[in-house]
Amino acid sequence: MLQLLLRDKNLYFMLLPGLVYFIVFRYFPMAGLIIAFKDYDIFKGIQDSPWVGLDIFREVFSSSDFKDILFNTLLISFYKLIFGFPVPILLALLLNEIRFRFFQRLSQTILYLPHFISWVVIGGIMLTLLSPNYGIAGDIMRLFGVEPFNLLGSRDYFRSILVVSDIWRNAGWGTIIYLAALTQVDPTLYEAAVVDGANKWKQTWHITLPSIAPVIILLLILDIGRIMNVGFEQILILQNPLVRDISDVFETYVYRVGIQRGEYSFTAALDFFKSVVSAVLIISAHRISKRLGQEGLL
Repeated sequence: MLQLLLRDKNLYFMLLPGLVYFIVFRYFPMAGLIIAFKDYDIFKGIQDSPWVGLDIFREVFSSSDFKDILFNTLLISFYKLIFGFPVPILLALLLNEIRFRFFQRLSQTILYLPHFISWVVIGGIMLTLLSPNYGIAGDIMRLFGVEPFNLLGSRDYFRSILVVSDIWRNAGWGTIIYLAALTQVDPTLYEAAVVDGANKWKQTWHITLPSIAPVIILLLILDIGRIMNVGFEQILILQNPLVRDISDVFETYVYRVGIQRGEYSFTAALDFFKSVVSAVLIISAHRISKRLGQEGLL
């Protein structure tokens, strides 16, 4: 065992910063979940705050806001999953078919670029583009004889804007994994398919997609596990009082109630519930994939 460690010591040193990050910022904070079972007082501290058992959870589940934020979280997450998950796969398949390498690299760069733009910057861009007074959206509405209105303040369009902006920002980055998976597909399979008279569509359906199916299933399971995490920065920046009731999710609610109002026990219990649901979802998705004959997470 020691010989194996010494042999690969450089790899373990490279792994060390990532391990330290997860231990310090992911595992240590878990100890703070204990305040979900206490009437936490910031001046008394965690140890001296009195235990209240499951009273905080009963308060959370009986809260008038709980059903609304749960519904908003699930609805927006399902929209992002249903409409956003296939986009990187389609982009990767299209980019993989481009034979002109310069254009392929240029297309990849253009698609990846939005991922490196902060949501603060994107929020400013969208505010400018969608403004009814001086934005492109307002000009298009006037061009078609429609009275301009604020799209970011519209209950009918706000969720769609969240989904579209999230796809625009992250879809290109997601193609990296699928493009890497496509490089592992055996080229002789395509050659045999061409001999058998298979066109591009049949090659994609019967060779390409089955070959990268394990990667697709793995990323789908991870996305299902993140259903309760909609995207704090995006919604916080784009949200406004006109659409708060249809866009308030767990993360923004915890920030507003827990950080701004100081109700730490209440929001800790809410976040604990969210984490448990996420764990149940990812385990369930893993077991379903196993029953369907896929590798799952392991």
